[in-house]
Amino acid sequence: MAEKSSEFVEKVIAVNRCAKVVKGGRHFSFAALVVVGNANGMVGYSIGKAKEVADAIKKALNSAKKDMFEVPLNGSTIRYEVMGKFGSAKVLLKPASAGTGIIAGGSIRAVCEAAGIHDILTKSFGSNNAINVVKAGIAGLESLKKQEAIKRVRDTKDETV
Repeated sequence: MAEKSSEFVEKVIAVNRCAKVVKGGRHFSFAALVVVGNANGMVGYSIGKAKEVADAIKKALNSAKKDMFEVPLNGSTIRYEVMGKFGSAKVLLKPASAGTGIIAGGSIRAVCEAAGIHDILTKSFGSNNAINVVKAGIAGLESLKKQEAIKRVRDTKDETV
């Protein structure tokens, strides 16, 4: 369920239904997990909650667009191998050569596509809960550093030694 708005790739990963049992019956509410990206190195995710599915998705999309961050890319892949962790979910993200494609499970595949990563190898360990896997994958992508930052750190280390 991917949509292309004017400049964003929007993907709904999961919709969860919660039921509150009251005297008059059940009251349902919905939570939607959404990933948004510009397919060129920017990505964000969010969870929206509402009484209706469409409202939950709309809330999540608006929130995800506000919380986007930049992923430093090396062509169509990431610069180096990284492990993202959240709770018991762990996601290993490895750079891949051009033409490999996105080798990933459903929720991490959506994150990579939204971020504009075309060649990557991933492996998910531990929890397979979609929310926790996405949070672990995002944590891994956030931990990637830009090439300039790496050079800056290496230069300062060389001067001090």
